[in-house]
Amino acid sequence: MKSKLINLIIAIMVILLLSGCFPHKRAAWSLDKNLDETASDSLLPESRYYYYTEAQLQQKKGNYDKAITYLNKAIETDPESTYLRLELAILYHHIKEKQSALCILEKTLKKEPDNLKALIMYGRLKQELDQLDDAKAVYNKIIAMDPKQENIYLLLGSLYMQEEKLNMALKIYNQLVQNFPGSYAGHFFIGKIFTEQNNTAGAEKEFKKTLEMNPDLEEPRYELINLYKTLGKEKKVIQLYQELLKKNSQNIRAAMELGSYYHERGMTEYAEKIFKDLGARSIGQKEVIRKVVKLYLNPKEYDTAVVILEGMLKGAPDSSDLHYIAGIVFDEKKDKDKAITHFKRVGTDYSFYKEAVVHVAFLYQEQKKTEEAINYLKDVIKKIPDDPEILLYLGSFYEDTGEFEKAENVLKQGLKIDSDNTRLRFRLGVVYDKWGKKKASIEEMKTVISLDAKDANALNYLGYTYAELGENLDEAEHLIKEALKQKPDDGYITDSLGWVYFKKGLLTKALKYLEKAVSLVPDDPIILEHLGDTYLKISDKKKALQFYKRSLLKKDKDKVDLEEKIRELTGK
Repeated sequence: MKSKLINLIIAIMVILLLSGCFPHKRAAWSLDKNLDETASDSLLPESRYYYYTEAQLQQKKGNYDKAITYLNKAIETDPESTYLRLELAILYHHIKEKQSALCILEKTLKKEPDNLKALIMYGRLKQELDQLDDAKAVYNKIIAMDPKQENIYLLLGSLYMQEEKLNMALKIYNQLVQNFPGSYAGHFFIGKIFTEQNNTAGAEKEFKKTLEMNPDLEEPRYELINLYKTLGKEKKVIQLYQELLKKNSQNIRAAMELGSYYHERGMTEYAEKIFKDLGARSIGQKEVIRKVVKLYLNPKEYDTAVVILEGMLKGAPDSSDLHYIAGIVFDEKKDKDKAITHFKRVGTDYSFYKEAVVHVAFLYQEQKKTEEAINYLKDVIKKIPDDPEILLYLGSFYEDTGEFEKAENVLKQGLKIDSDNTRLRFRLGVVYDKWGKKKASIEEMKTVISLDAKDANALNYLGYTYAELGENLDEAEHLIKEALKQKPDDGYITDSLGWVYFKKGLLTKALKYLEKAVSLVPDDPIILEHLGDTYLKISDKKKALQFYKRSLLKKDKDKVDLEEKIRELTGK
């Protein structure tokens, strides 16, 4: 069955179409007003009318707290006014205080259990709060009270479809079309249910009925198209697509789907013509690009996306939009070379140019082509020399190759442009650490924290550095705890705190945090070794050996010390 969410969205869209408009922020339940703002004083006691009109005025100004206060005062003057209570419930709903609205409605319904307006509001709120059984019970009660509540059938039917209770949904929609013969929405959803039940003849009949009643609807045509595709009725599929395009030659979805259908059927000449035209249109119509992304940028549609994008690029060979999207698709398809080719075609003036650059650099890195990544970034910097972010990435690649002096120079070049850039300073601190310049590393991390006291990475890095050095352990504990406030479920920061406690000799605390760190990051060799060290310290050699061996399996370098620990425990 199609996504529950899609079914629900379609249901809501149809309801909006039926009502002829989208609901105004104050008309969430389309209440008939019993009280007009321009009513004369004779209609109500003076104080109630005053408070009510003041509430309306404050609401229009956006002063919702004052509006609520005035409405409550109006209710105090007339405690039996259901209308005022419903107005207050609507206001609470508008400001997202749904529980307050629910409370008012429950009190109202306790006094007037058959108040239709209150029931409709109550059912909608229950649905919004995902209390779906309650919502269904309310909707069924409403229909029993007043079978002419057309929208309630649609809402109730959508809930049954959401729960995949197709027979119950079918029963509701059948009641809808019996009571409202002109309800094309009812026939549409009956068709949807018949499709799911493999009743193709019934589905075809209902979708055609929907179109007879409202020829301008597109969705029933798409449903018929999918039905005919399943049945292999090629001519009818093409005919329906052409009908859509005849009604609206700018229909992007219909054009893309028809082009894809032609391609699938081997009618490449027709497909190429459509895609080339779409590519040319995409230069001036960004909606064409958005449609490609919306319809085809998901794993199930990547093959179709490639066909469409490559076809469109024939009509717009220099389109940065199309090259960028194609790069993403080929990256997801694990075709790194084609991804790089497309990302490199993205122009420097394109809004996602830097993202394209980063994609290329990291695609090279994934292919173990770090030198190509470095050379590419150097070429980019010639075009945009004052971009700190590109300099940051180049510095990080030099760091990976162990060229620490070059990394330092590049990162400092970035800091000349933006001295308060915490990402550049943090990276420089890491470079100094790997370079063996601990004091310089510590100073950079302190600078990062002075610029951003909530930078969890810098707080953790400095705290862990102190722990590794066995100094300033109280300060290290404080720094890492501050980092955990920002990232409470971060396994690496949790490991750092455990390691500080290990260094302090607080082994029970160390064990608690290191075990949690391993549960959060089960495959990190350093964390596993830390836990092994802690078990060894409390003389649990069996568990120590267990975690040392797990750590060794995950390490690809720096194994000597760990292998020595295992030898000491096993004698091998």
